[in-house]
Amino acid sequence: MAKKIMFQGTGSSVGKSLLNAAFCRTAARKGWRTVPYKSQNMALNSYITKDGKEMGRAQVVQAECCGIEPDADMNPILLKPNSDMGSQIIVNGKVRGNMAASAYYGHKEELLAEALEAFDRLSENADLVVIEGAGSPAEINLRQNDIVNMGLAEAVDSPVILVADIDKGGVFASLYGTVMLLEPEERERIKGFIINKFRGDVDLLTPGIRMIEDKISIPCLGVMPYRRFRIDDEDSVADRIAAQKEGDGVNIGVVGLSHLSNFTDMTVFDMYDDVDVSYYRDADRLDAANIDLLVIPGSKNTTDDMLKLEESGLADAIRRKAESVPVIGICGGYQLLGRTIRDPQHVESENDSVEGLGLLDVSTELAGEKTTTRRTGTVLSGGIASELDGQSIEGYEIHMGKTVPGPDAVPFCRLDDGREDGAVSSDGRIFGSYLHGLFDNDALRGSILEKLSGTKSERAQTSYSQFKDGQYELLADTFEEFVDTDALFRIAGLTREEADV
Repeated sequence: MAKKIMFQGTGSSVGKSLLNAAFCRTAARKGWRTVPYKSQNMALNSYITKDGKEMGRAQVVQAECCGIEPDADMNPILLKPNSDMGSQIIVNGKVRGNMAASAYYGHKEELLAEALEAFDRLSENADLVVIEGAGSPAEINLRQNDIVNMGLAEAVDSPVILVADIDKGGVFASLYGTVMLLEPEERERIKGFIINKFRGDVDLLTPGIRMIEDKISIPCLGVMPYRRFRIDDEDSVADRIAAQKEGDGVNIGVVGLSHLSNFTDMTVFDMYDDVDVSYYRDADRLDAANIDLLVIPGSKNTTDDMLKLEESGLADAIRRKAESVPVIGICGGYQLLGRTIRDPQHVESENDSVEGLGLLDVSTELAGEKTTTRRTGTVLSGGIASELDGQSIEGYEIHMGKTVPGPDAVPFCRLDDGREDGAVSSDGRIFGSYLHGLFDNDALRGSILEKLSGTKSERAQTSYSQFKDGQYELLADTFEEFVDTDALFRIAGLTREEADV
């Protein structure tokens, strides 16, 4: 049976996912067969595995850090919020249905059983399972039937490492409060804590660390510095929307939809120092923006998002901006670009039908069957990247519904199953596609950036996969420098001598 270790946090967005990924890479390059695991994830950023199953992006990053193929067993339960009170429930990579929060909690016992089955399958071929919690274990109102924090740790008998974010302030209070709200047997599971996102001189922090160690009787295993790693982070959307930066290079604007999903499609542009990505949720700011390209990303509720775009004035701002800059829509963004979006079965909302932006001659009808598949294809009409016509691309589909082009649009590409995907306007300046990961295609991304900048560069030859791996190495190097990884191995039940074999 595999050894295990679990990272829990004093709250959400404290950096659990990234530290989990860091230890995954650290253990993997020691030679251990390492796999990540998170029983339940709530996120609108998802990924499709090679066998057509849907899982959270965080565990995809962690799998890549392990050097293995992502598997839905790594994230057996995925909650995708589609309203203030409900979510689409995905179990073992497939849609189980839509549920209100109150109804979901009534199914937790059976869901835990399914999550543990996935854990056991992973453990069969692994030396180490690196587990990630969710939110905080001190949410005492959720402790009953917990399946993602201490309830899971107890079920799989895992030691726990507590992660706290000092950048938010009150790090010692959050550590003390979290530990003291736990039951004595739960406190016993916590074998160490890590302070994350520290800025400044660690010597000034040391007295506080010693005091909190005495108060909670748990050792500090390291202080991770505040560093920006250019790695997918599903919790970073608020930071990305707040960070407006139009530079001297290529400026890409992204519409900040209310039900924004898979914004990680834009993470690839982080690899360029001269490409800035800014999110816009205000019509006046979009009107004033000096951008070279406008991207409409995915949405978990396209009809509701379309109505909100009209109400806020953003829809008209998008139409005005489309007169001067190219526009690309991905998945839900592709649907929004069209003339109409119909939802007769109320798959996403109570809206029967809404008018779209009218920038592409396509119409969409949402259906109950969800498409989840990885695809390769051949570009038929590349729009602003017309020199790519005939070249191969790849990506993955996650959507409800079918979009049909009209006579004024031509297909973007032909997929390997014979279907045509996407549509391009007659002038080539506006196009949409269902393919997530579109910009991960090096040639397509490089061609678009060269077209926008008006200059040739080495962008077309830049490998995103190599860039990502370099960032994973940097993350692990930093983790090993500032965290006692030998202690983590011991806590997990592995010795350094064994790990170095």
